[in-house]
Amino acid sequence: MHAFPCGTLALDFVGTLRARRDPEPREMLADGPALDAWFVEAGVIGEAPAAGRTELERAIELREAIYDCALARLQGHGLPSAAVGVLNRWAGSAPVRLMLDDASTRREGSAANGLATVARNAVELFGGDDAALLRECGRPGCTQVYVDRSRGGRREWCSMRTCGNRVKAAQFRARHRDAPASASA
Repeated sequence: MHAFPCGTLALDFVGTLRARRDPEPREMLADGPALDAWFVEAGVIGEAPAAGRTELERAIELREAIYDCALARLQGHGLPSAAVGVLNRWAGSAPVRLMLDDASTRREGSAANGLATVARNAVELFGGDDAALLRECGRPGCTQVYVDRSRGGRREWCSMRTCGNRVKAAQFRARHRDAPASASA
């Protein structure tokens, strides 16, 4: 259901609003159960925390603050103070608890603990060296922001399996569609 191509928890969380510049972006966090599913699929919390409307509203506020910071970094601007305030408030909250069971770990917590964990990841990202590696996906329509850790820093897409494959397939179709027309000219 959810995608995780970005290289960080915080940016994958931003990706829960797809095609954000479209007239009707695709909201992946439509309700509390969708937020619960994201936490579990992302490995933030082991069991769905039963998020409600309030937690969903807070999650969307945090997501948009993370995006505002990412956009500012992409554009070479300073971080917006309102967004930084939201990140710092959440990052100062208690994160998900890690528990050891025999030879494995278990992650426990509420939706608020999950949001604190995401916020801490965002603070580390925007305050660290990886902030210089932020890129936006090169596929038209995709607004996913990712960390480009590729050798040479030349990654173009949030994910080769999705956006990269779509761009390359479209280029291939265009070349083959145009080839007969140019051969007969």
